[in-house]
Amino acid sequence: MRIALFTETFLPKVDGIVTRLCQTVRHLQRNGHQVLVVAPAGGLDNYEGAQIYGVSGFPLPLYPELKLALPRPAIGKVLQQFQPDLIHVVNPAVLGVAGLYYAKKLHLPLVASYHTHLPQYLKYYRLGFLEGVLWSLLRLGHNCAQLNLCTSSAMVAELRAHGIRHLDLWQRGVDVELFQPQHRSRKMREFLSQGHPDDPLLLYVGRLSAEKDIEQIKPILQRIPRARLALVGNGPHREALEKHFADTPVHFVGYLKGERLASAFASADVFVFPSRTETLGLVLLEAMAAGCPVVAANSGGIPDIVSDGENGFLFDPADPEGAISACERLFASATAREHLRQNARREAERWSWAAATQQLQRYYESVLPTVRSNVVLSH
Repeated sequence: MRIALFTETFLPKVDGIVTRLCQTVRHLQRNGHQVLVVAPAGGLDNYEGAQIYGVSGFPLPLYPELKLALPRPAIGKVLQQFQPDLIHVVNPAVLGVAGLYYAKKLHLPLVASYHTHLPQYLKYYRLGFLEGVLWSLLRLGHNCAQLNLCTSSAMVAELRAHGIRHLDLWQRGVDVELFQPQHRSRKMREFLSQGHPDDPLLLYVGRLSAEKDIEQIKPILQRIPRARLALVGNGPHREALEKHFADTPVHFVGYLKGERLASAFASADVFVFPSRTETLGLVLLEAMAAGCPVVAANSGGIPDIVSDGENGFLFDPADPEGAISACERLFASATAREHLRQNARREAERWSWAAATQQLQRYYESVLPTVRSNVVLSH
């Protein structure tokens, strides 16, 4: 198959969506398929053998790390040269509109996938009054597709409730070879804790943005004696978070990649994830694969990954006491921590990127004959 993949974000940006897309492209190429990635320009022209067509754009005012790339006629010429069998649009918003347009114009099968729960983001940026309009636009875009894929059952139900059709679940994946408990390191603990490796160490990995509710971690720090927090990642909310955590022992680490990131997960005592806007929460799977006990908000796609009391703890995001008590239980009992570590690793081992990509290939194949037969009949 020749797949044209339209995405609003790609390398060199680092986040859960980009991680999934990179792994997907890698495995599709290894399986003998050809992928063209149409994305905001980031200085790359290929990845793992896949061609990247970068579209120039400008930074979003509220989120400079994200570039807004507008569709342009040159995309049509690139598609004509590539001759795709189908188009896959990831989070169709701006650049993805070109994918919707060319799928219709060229009579190509269209698959769309939903990874960012934008309607929930609006309230964090004082734009909640636009939620109805946004759902209307999402329906308009996604209902152009023969298949809409979500990364959690909660998002399948949410989109169905808002009138989006042809929905299915694209299973989760994690790199269990990279993220392993064996990467636990005292040197990394010293780095994350700023020289206090024997103190209780909390970890957050992800975007530093308002919708992640990172402020909710502060009461945990204040209640657990000598607890320290490492925030791995960056984003538009960093300055506000630095002010919020100014009187607490917090290390703003910035980005970590590869084995250093794997070591950070494995070396922490508890991974705390208070976000209420996750369609899945890939970093949770990475933490679990690394054997780091997880304490996460019972919201969005997170319950698809975390089974409360079995491979992690869930808490009501409206009640900070739940997160505090879960962390206190973990620090009070080495047995509880080890129980969660083992179960979390076993859960992560069920979800390889190879299996997730094989499932995606089957989805692609399922739309090809239907659309091709429709094209023949229309003539």
